[in-house]
Amino acid sequence: MMKKTDPVRSFWKAVRRELRWLTPGIGVKRWLALILAGNVLLGVGVAMLLLDVYRTAPETWWLPALSFLALRFLTRPLRVLIFGGLGITLLILGLWGFNRSLLKPFLQPGKHVVDSISVYRRRERGPRVVAIGGGTGLSTLLRGLKEYTFNLTAIVTVADDGGSSGELRRSLGVLPPGDIRHCLTALADDETLMGQLFKYRFATGNGLSGHSLGNLLITALAEITGSFEEAVAESARVLAVHGQVLPSTLHDVRLVADVEMPHAEKGMLVKGESQIPKADGRIRRVWLEPDNPLAYPPAVQAILNADLILVGPGSLFTSILPNLLVPDIAEALRASRGLKFYICNVATQRGETDGFDCFEHVRSIEKHVGEGIFDLILCNNQYSGTLPEGINWVKPNDEMSDRYPLYLCDLADPSNPWRHDPKRLSEVIMDLFYERTGPLINRENLNNSEN
Repeated sequence: MMKKTDPVRSFWKAVRRELRWLTPGIGVKRWLALILAGNVLLGVGVAMLLLDVYRTAPETWWLPALSFLALRFLTRPLRVLIFGGLGITLLILGLWGFNRSLLKPFLQPGKHVVDSISVYRRRERGPRVVAIGGGTGLSTLLRGLKEYTFNLTAIVTVADDGGSSGELRRSLGVLPPGDIRHCLTALADDETLMGQLFKYRFATGNGLSGHSLGNLLITALAEITGSFEEAVAESARVLAVHGQVLPSTLHDVRLVADVEMPHAEKGMLVKGESQIPKADGRIRRVWLEPDNPLAYPPAVQAILNADLILVGPGSLFTSILPNLLVPDIAEALRASRGLKFYICNVATQRGETDGFDCFEHVRSIEKHVGEGIFDLILCNNQYSGTLPEGINWVKPNDEMSDRYPLYLCDLADPSNPWRHDPKRLSEVIMDLFYERTGPLINRENLNNSEN
């Protein structure tokens, strides 16, 4: 049976919903007050004019008609109530209809206009956050953070040389678009249709098999606009991205690793980001060729202006370190006055961090770019669930808490326990940020933002 709707309860529910226009911080009350004040002053002026005309005009045929229209047969308080109430009602109805007509094309189905504006304003005033990395880990982080702030910058490695990105890089000479595409779709305002379009990968086709449509679109835009960075910016506009995705450098760099081989006195040099995890050994050191590429200036500027800088999660040697090996990026990271968090992976990565604990992740970064960079290390402490064969949980050891500021909590995704949960991770990050910087923005409002 259908449940009957109480009309009175529905009416007051609708009234309470519309009163949310008075919620602090959405930037509309000031304009409503101005419109109301202007109408009141206009009404007073017209009333004074009519009264003056009525009192000074000679007796004519239209005075009785004007008197009737002015309801002078009623008491003055009743007349004020009728005209004032009618005027305010018409004003509110007009504004309500105007706003709904104006904003309706931009609203998502099922979302109230007040909710949409309130959420937009909160995120617009969010902190300036820079996330450094690449691969799936960085896109997971961005997907959670965009619920808290629009002032997001993702700085992405361009050392990728495998899969679709590597093939486009070798055949057309463009920078690899794969990691950048992942970040753009993660930051998209609506990840449904356009996001799926950018992720679509051709399964068959001569010359198309294995290629992602998003990679092809970014490559085509690079040809049309004449620059890779402009192609990324145009792709961001297509996807309605709030924030920006920047390459760490525009140079054609290649990642090289010194791999310690079992039962061998000397290490082996492995060239190419895609080849490094395939080497059957322990990675001792990585570097870029050429070894001193210039950083992309907007990326450096974003780091220097950031309130919060996040390094990781992601592949330690092939996604995170290639960014930090760009000298100007590392120097900007050290010079920035923003808080710096390192987010350790939940699980090890086969061929790259086999057997690593949290301490070894941090020490590997410090060996390449120096010590004392991070203000806080975030590490998962939830170890339930089944991991794929060959990978293990990344746990802190006893030495960690003595040498580094460490924060442990449940960050794992229940459905994929070897990965981070974007909602949990972003919530913890923002809570820790506001605990250390103070209530620059209303934390309660941010935490109550709609999913």
